[in-house]
Amino acid sequence: MAIPYPHFIGSDKPPVDSPLTAATTPASRPPVILTQDELKKIAAYKAVEFVESGMVLGLGTGSTAKHAVDLIGELLRQGKLKNIIGIPTSKMTHEQAVSLGIPLSDLDSHPVVDLSIDGADEVDPYMNLVKGRGGSLLREKMIEGASKKFVVIVDESKLVKHLGGSGLAMPVEIVPFCWKFTAQRLQLLFEHAGCVANLRTFSENGAPFVTDNRNYIIDLYFKQDIGDLKAASDEILRLPGVVEHGMFIGMATTVIIAGELGVAVKNK
Repeated sequence: MAIPYPHFIGSDKPPVDSPLTAATTPASRPPVILTQDELKKIAAYKAVEFVESGMVLGLGTGSTAKHAVDLIGELLRQGKLKNIIGIPTSKMTHEQAVSLGIPLSDLDSHPVVDLSIDGADEVDPYMNLVKGRGGSLLREKMIEGASKKFVVIVDESKLVKHLGGSGLAMPVEIVPFCWKFTAQRLQLLFEHAGCVANLRTFSENGAPFVTDNRNYIIDLYFKQDIGDLKAASDEILRLPGVVEHGMFIGMATTVIIAGELGVAVKNK
């Protein structure tokens, strides 16, 4: 299905030295300066080209995924998409989808999802992700893990050499009970990487951020590469009190990166 969006020179083969680098435009064509939100919209619209009538769709959460959900709702309204069932990854996305008239269900009724579209906070060269800075990592991982295809949409600012490389948070969802104890154990676990573990709170009143599942989030900040991601994942999940972490390892089947000079598509 053809989706209208600003035209860029795209490529399925990003440069060899960086598997996830936006494609470049010819020198004869002057670059178009776009805002970060415009880049997000371009990536989202490209991802919706993967959507077909009759699909069960995982509907992502966040500023980038919001553009994709908006477009899916518009295409349903226009009759260009039919018989779509959406499974939202958060209460926020549920409300958005309802307002757009997108029919909704859940994993209990549809345990296999045809396609999920969502953003990411970080993408490494091997298509591993950090997600969950918006607080929806558990439901995102459940739904996207049940998907035949998982298309990730980002702007080029989200590309990193290794997970945690942005210096921003890698979230871990935990139960509220004795959260300080769990936070301390998480920090000790990655002491070798200079880890600092902070409870996520609201800046205006200092109250803990509470997820849709009534849990807390510990944000981990790393000064160095944490190393083997699978080993790190296993160590985190072995800690009692941990519900899930924000590393999405080997889950993405396609990553769409929008940059000022073009759109790159990376497939597993």
